[in-house]
Amino acid sequence: MPKVAARPVVVLAVVSLGVVLSSLDLFVANVALPAMAADLHPSDLGELSWVLNAYAIVFAALLVPAGRLADRTGHRTGFLAGTALFVAASAACAAATSVPMLVGFRAVQAVGAALLMPTSLGLVLAAYPPAGRPGAARAWAVTGSVAAAVAPVVAGPLVQVSWRWVFLVNLPVGAVALVLGRRLLPETARERGPLPDVLGAALLTAGIGALALGLVKGGAWGWSSGRVAGALAAAAVLVAVFFARSARHPSPVFEPGLLRDRGFAVATAAMLVSSAAFGGMLLSVVLWMQDAWQWSALRAGFGIAPGPAMVPFCSVLAGRLIPRLGPARIVVAGAVVFAAGLGWWAASAGAGSGYASGMLGGMVLTGIGFGLLMPTLFGSAAGSLPPQRFATGAGVVSMVRQIGMTVGVALLVAVLGTPHGADERSAAFRTAWIVLAAVALAAAVVGSALPRPRRAPRDPAAARPIPFEKASGR
Repeated sequence: MPKVAARPVVVLAVVSLGVVLSSLDLFVANVALPAMAADLHPSDLGELSWVLNAYAIVFAALLVPAGRLADRTGHRTGFLAGTALFVAASAACAAATSVPMLVGFRAVQAVGAALLMPTSLGLVLAAYPPAGRPGAARAWAVTGSVAAAVAPVVAGPLVQVSWRWVFLVNLPVGAVALVLGRRLLPETARERGPLPDVLGAALLTAGIGALALGLVKGGAWGWSSGRVAGALAAAAVLVAVFFARSARHPSPVFEPGLLRDRGFAVATAAMLVSSAAFGGMLLSVVLWMQDAWQWSALRAGFGIAPGPAMVPFCSVLAGRLIPRLGPARIVVAGAVVFAAGLGWWAASAGAGSGYASGMLGGMVLTGIGFGLLMPTLFGSAAGSLPPQRFATGAGVVSMVRQIGMTVGVALLVAVLGTPHGADERSAAFRTAWIVLAAVALAAAVVGSALPRPRRAPRDPAAARPIPFEKASGR
């Protein structure tokens, strides 16, 4: 067994490399989609969207089984195995020569990400004492949130060289994470119990895939067609069977008992809805800048940058306000500001509008909203978890986030359809932004039910995101 890290901050710093890998790669593909289309020649946007959806669906379905497996085999082992698989699949993605091949390798990438994400949070939560866990969870969430938010900025220069570089860049980062992880990460206590429900994971994968298929193909097949109705009906049946099986299985993908805690249940529900708004928002901005304004990937990346720049500052602000105002008010404020950013675009963006008037204000508002919203939800959910369910509970929250983003991407594709001409395109995007704003406001309604923490941390600093250089578990 490796030597235990001297301070919890060491664990947090090392696993953050894996979090950056997974979160960054989840979103860099958004900016690279037009370049992929030019090189791989998909039939339409719906086919190409599976480069995003395949990753998100497999990631979502396997997060909880992977977390449960890691609870049995050890979080360090799961983290290292997931990182190694993710790096290998990234190299394969970079070598893909067709959309189906790329989609397949993205699914393998998602398996690796599903192993490393819940184990990374499990390692962090196990390293900190109970009073410091909500703050540590927010620090972990901020790392992933910032990586996800800056992904389009990072992707822009890479895509200028080749879209394949958005995958090749994972190799050196992953290599560093593996070397440091083997040397510095401690192993955690292992739980004995039955193996995770593999069939349940397959049911969830098929159900979410059917839902995304029905939404993505609704415009092309016709919303009243038998194929769309069949896909949506199949999704409903598969998800219902999944929940029924989870209620009976000794080691379910989704553990119903976790929902008995109100804080965890509400945070998870709000995460589902807000992630749908975020997933649709990010892809919509990339498509608007590159299709309507004909911007390059590099210019689009820098155009998106003001939003991500707001995330770390607002995350720190949220951590300081939570002890005084409670998480519910922070979540509501974040969701409302996020919706206001989408409303800004719906009101002002047009093919002939400039960046300052048509995009900048909405970009800043969505960044502020995201920075307030996501880390607060992660911290609220993580603070409700018992120690023996750290990786499993983290998997549930991350699973719900990925499902939400999959639905958001599919919803955006369905609303946009295939507009012809600048006027139709502008009208389609306005409608999409209004729909996504409504989704964000629904997240505010759900988040308003978050309870205040049962017990305030002894140290007020524990309620704030923990700076890497000052964090301490003593």
